[in-house]
Amino acid sequence: FLSGEWEIQHMTHPLPATATTVALALKIGLAPLHFWLPEVVQGLTLTTGLILSTWQKLAPFVLMLQTPSTNSTLMIMLGLLSTLVGGWGGLNQTQLRKILAYSSIAHLGWMILVLQFNTHLTILALLTYFVMTFSAF
Repeated sequence: FLSGEWEIQHMTHPLPATATTVALALKIGLAPLHFWLPEVVQGLTLTTGLILSTWQKLAPFVLMLQTPSTNSTLMIMLGLLSTLVGGWGGLNQTQLRKILAYSSIAHLGWMILVLQFNTHLTILALLTYFVMTFSAF
């Protein structure tokens, strides 16, 4: 309510834009808010893990596509950190589902990075991620 707007496209004040970005980053499991994702994916059934890894990421990405780029520095930092954490975190894992979770973190980091520069390429990367994840589960 700080910005006086109900629509996500019209958030111009930095505080609501940053709070929304951090909340969406937590929802999709971007680093440094990723700690819940590998453990949760490890404990789920294959069908539920597939839903969590694909379908549950669609709504936050649509919202991120609609948000104005008032906090592009935060998004770039989240994307870079997620890519690094996802790559390095998956190296030490021996369980397949945790490897898939860290791979998801890394892929989402790349998508967040690309989102700042080309939204059409982000949609293509998201669809490719869905196809790869469906085939892995």
